[in-house]
Amino acid sequence: MREIVIARATVDDAAEILVLQRCCWVTEAVVNGSTDIPPLHEDLPTVRAWVQASTVWTARLDHRLVGAVRGTSDDATWQIGRLMVAPDLAGNGLGRRLLEHVEQQAPAHITRFALFTGSRSARNIRRYLRAGYDPLPKTDNDIPGVVYLAKDRSH
Repeated sequence: MREIVIARATVDDAAEILVLQRCCWVTEAVVNGSTDIPPLHEDLPTVRAWVQASTVWTARLDHRLVGAVRGTSDDATWQIGRLMVAPDLAGNGLGRRLLEHVEQQAPAHITRFALFTGSRSARNIRRYLRAGYDPLPKTDNDIPGVVYLAKDRSH
């Protein structure tokens, strides 16, 4: 496989991120039995806004956007989200590589990583468990059908 380059996203990447996001979350909607998934309903201004507000990285194979991930600081927790890999490249380690990258890029004050995925997203859950994440206990504030996971930075 040709080299995949991971770089910091800019607002100019937002349109491509939106297209990739929709491609990726259609699969999640099918697996989880619901189209009530925010990434499927975001528009371009929304994606532009979170690209500007968060720290986002893209993965490109030549000029094609094939992956992305974002990190957002919430006190001492690095909230990881929108980890996506083009469906035709799933299973080749790019998701793992993006997860490792976003963890490594967390600001120095971060002590914990947190993320979530659909409760029926077995591939995602396996990836996160292998990466050292543990499922969090359910709370009354949880979104139905979602699994929350976290790990200490020192893990």
